[in-house]
Amino acid sequence: MPTISPGREPHEHREIAESFGNDAERYDRARPRYPEALIERIAAAGPDVLDVGCGTGIAARQFQAAGRRVLGVEPDPRMAATARRLGVEAEVATFEQWQAGGRMFDAVTAAQAWHWIDPVAGAAKAAAVLRPAGVLAVFWNVAQPPAELSQALADLHARLVPDSPFDPRAWAARAEPYAPMMDTAAQGIAAAGGFGEPERWRQDWQTPCTREQWLDQLPTSGMFTRLAPEPAAELLEGAGAAVDALGGTFTMRYTSVAVLATRLTG
Repeated sequence: MPTISPGREPHEHREIAESFGNDAERYDRARPRYPEALIERIAAAGPDVLDVGCGTGIAARQFQAAGRRVLGVEPDPRMAATARRLGVEAEVATFEQWQAGGRMFDAVTAAQAWHWIDPVAGAAKAAAVLRPAGVLAVFWNVAQPPAELSQALADLHARLVPDSPFDPRAWAARAEPYAPMMDTAAQGIAAAGGFGEPERWRQDWQTPCTREQWLDQLPTSGMFTRLAPEPAAELLEGAGAAVDALGGTFTMRYTSVAVLATRLTG
């Protein structure tokens, strides 16, 4: 989830935000799930969950497994179709334009998606469809591969795709690359009104990652989804070589982060 270069906010890059359905099956297979502690905490808000930018339904299915009813909203019809095939009810729309039709929810969630939504308009829309004391929870899994891999990918990307809106060098250089996303989300919630003080949540975890797994997940990144075949293949070849230099496997560190806010009752 590298930094987008200055000039336009992430949610203004609709061509990227709606490109992940290029390979929805790979996305669902390769992307990690979310910590059960976070799912349980959000699920405690009540039975009805609105999952914004639901994608293929990764988080939605985790909420279903926790016994919750979930409605997904997803702007990419290909992703929504995959979510439906996998058992998640999904409506096709951007959240800003989606019509609730009087439906209300106990939790509004966004997994790996809130940066593609206007942070103020999105929070205001969430406030409008949440029951009193309902929870807005926006969260991300932030992958942090070894520094050698991050730097190799950043260098390859800068060389092969110099006009990309992404800035992986800035991402790789940050000690806490998720901090700007959390700041933007919290500021948007505060600006929209209707919520208590936003709360931040974090959990660090790690998992072994093979060369095959790394090269399966990379194409699901916004850095890759709109690339022409030739630079995409070169990027993957270089990324694979970087893993080979580490012995063919490595430990992928993740930081799962969330911003949560409770709908005011008054």
